Amino acid sequence: MEQKIATGAAGASHVIGAPLSSAITREVAPDLLVNDIDSRIVKVRPMATPIDQISRAGTSRKCKSMIAEYYSVDTVPTMATVTVASASSGKPTGTINVDFPAIFSATETVLIPAAGDDKRDYVGYVVSVNDDSIQVRIIDKDDDNLQFPDIPAGAKVIRMGRAAAELDVQTTQAQAIPVKHKNFCQIFKAQVELGNVQSAAAKEVGWTLSDQEELAVIDMRQGMEKSFLFGKGFRFDKGAGYGEVFMTEGIWHQTDNDFHYTKGNLTPNMLVNLSRKAFTGCGASSRKVLVAGSGLIEALSSMETVKMVGATQTVTRWGIDFTEIHTKFGRLYVVLSETFDACGHPDDGMIIDPEYLQKYVHLPFCTLPIDLSKSGQRNTRVTVLTEASCLVLRYPTAHVRIIADDEEEAPTTPVRPVGPGTGDGDSGDDGGLGGE
Repeated sequence: MEQKIATGAAGASHVIGAPLSSAITREVAPDLLVNDIDSRIVKVRPMATPIDQISRAGTSRKCKSMIAEYYSVDTVPTMATVTVASASSGKPTGTINVDFPAIFSATETVLIPAAGDDKRDYVGYVVSVNDDSIQVRIIDKDDDNLQFPDIPAGAKVIRMGRAAAELDVQTTQAQAIPVKHKNFCQIFKAQVELGNVQSAAAKEVGWTLSDQEELAVIDMRQGMEKSFLFGKGFRFDKGAGYGEVFMTEGIWHQTDNDFHYTKGNLTPNMLVNLSRKAFTGCGASSRKVLVAGSGLIEALSSMETVKMVGATQTVTRWGIDFTEIHTKFGRLYVVLSETFDACGHPDDGMIIDPEYLQKYVHLPFCTLPIDLSKSGQRNTRVTVLTEASCLVLRYPTAHVRIIADDEEEAPTTPVRPVGPGTGDGDSGDDGGLGGE
């Protein structure tokens, strides 16, 4: 009996007259069977496209539309700044005006470092929260003679754990509402056309694509790498017969967590500042990837501390050879990306947390063979490579953009966060860069 494929009443496909094989399944439902093409693509020039390599080696999410919608959620800030100096009230309880009173709630305890004339650390209990201030009771062993201290403007008030009463069952509710974002899946394509006579003599490589197709994949991935990094999200209608064009937004534009340094003046202390910014305040991984242009790689390689710590320490992950830099805040996997050079950012870079780098795929990477000789056009065969995908940062504050400024444009504010326990970073040790 001849094989037939019939469409059911509800739109499903039915195979009649032949067993259900992988070939038939791929013909009828090409997305039903998981294609291992990604595991083969990552073997082609992985060092040239580190962002695409990491995203492709991880787990991709299927996107049913060209518009990928996703949610990201942040944590409640742990610290607020005093906006108006508070004078001693002569009582244990006083009012503190802060910039973000909404992050506090009654029954929480707070730490006020270096307050009062004696510049000591005070611990308080939040009695109530108002629109622009919080009522705090200062706690100490000698509670009878305790007075609310003078608290200068600019001091920090740090949230600590709650202190419930003995008979309390409930406490102030705390819910997080995720923020909805979207990105566009861009349709990436490459095309290879070979004459039928020449294709018969084409050399085959280990992953079943010809040499010409391999070169096309390399070029396609390099273009995707640029779009995944620096693309601008946009959509427009190309006109009748074409439909909409979707352009994806690069991950460079998906975070405002910036680190600035003066071009040609990257010091070991600044590297410590960078590590602190990358690994603190976001609750993310202790291992992150630093993808950098050649200028930033040159500046890092010129540091004696990095030469000692990272010169001989290499690690291979996702098929990429990284130089590993140890700091007391976490580990940085450093790799050169010529995409930064090609896009005009040779002195810039980006620290990425792979745990929060997500790839959405609308059309998985696939090849479409076309025989033009059958249509009477040319005695050639065409292979069209296609993928519709985008990259998103699920937790934007877990990633850092490294921006090099010209000397006259360098920011006047210190790059190291100002807060309790922040030293000047000029001590004689390694300043936070650590070896084993």
